Amino acid sequence: MKKNKRNKLFTLLIAASFVGCSDVSDTIKSDDSDENDTIKLKSVATITANNNSTVKGTVIFTETDNLVSMTANISGLTPGNHAIHIHAVGDCSAADGSSAGGHWNPTNVEHGKWNTSSFHTGDIGNIIADSSGKGTISRVTDLWCLDCDNEAKNITGKSIIIHEGIDDFTSQPSGAAGARIGCGEIISN
Repeated sequence: MKKNKRNKLFTLLIAASFVGCSDVSDTIKSDDSDENDTIKLKSVATITANNNSTVKGTVIFTETDNLVSMTANISGLTPGNHAIHIHAVGDCSAADGSSAGGHWNPTNVEHGKWNTSSFHTGDIGNIIADSSGKGTISRVTDLWCLDCDNEAKNITGKSIIIHEGIDDFTSQPSGAAGARIGCGEIISN
């Protein structure tokens, strides 16, 4: 009889411990999901060569708390400055990059330097390539969103163009930056 009582007690203790573990597991899952709730979306543009260049790289966009962070890592460039812009069409099929259309300019203003009084929302600026042909540029802005309903802010479905030359920030409509040597479509992950 004592053995049966011990077995029942042992069974109850094991059952209680599983219930306790279940509660702990649920709490851990809740904590993890709360942390991840602030990161809404991530998009990537994989840059491939145009116009017989050797340009390649990635541009990663992450939206957190209504701010989009962008980091471009590009290689295969000649040393110096190269314009980088968001273009209106997410199509990199043309060998010269022309299928990406013109600069993305949803506010219909003149071309200019990033974050000045007049600039296209797609005017990112210049990426500076080092002696090995590698360059990086970053931006953080509330002017963009990823996969949202606001066409004046949504960059998903657009493209990133890397130009052969420097953006002079004044020539209209695109900064006289020269040939399109790299293109990548901005795609949600």
